[in-house]
Amino acid sequence: MLKISNTVTIPVDEIELSFIRAQGAGGQNVNKVSSAVHLRFDIKASSLPDFYKERLLAFSDQRITSDGVIVIKAQSFRTQEKNREDALSRLLGLIQKATVVSKKRKATKPTRSSQRKRMDRKNQRGKTKVLRGQVKGW
Repeated sequence: MLKISNTVTIPVDEIELSFIRAQGAGGQNVNKVSSAVHLRFDIKASSLPDFYKERLLAFSDQRITSDGVIVIKAQSFRTQEKNREDALSRLLGLIQKATVVSKKRKATKPTRSSQRKRMDRKNQRGKTKVLRGQVKGW
């Protein structure tokens, strides 16, 4: 079970894990051992609540395919177990990030004094720039 929140969990049988050979340098170990993890999670077929599904499908992330499948490849570590934990934690982080509801911005109006201060600064800056100009009458 992958615990998303206090009330939401994902059963392990909904997460497809396959072990593949890692890419990159590493010598004979990389060529012989399948230590990288390829994780696939089908959002539409999962038991997640509808709110989570909608938010994930609307979330723009390159790891989510157009079919609604999350694909994560973990190959940072040398052991299958650490790569498996890494892939699951990245899946958890993606789901939590997608379901965060941002706070609505409340429009405010600048105060009169702040408007006045802004205009005073602009006028002062303009006067400084005028003094930099050519001196006439020489």
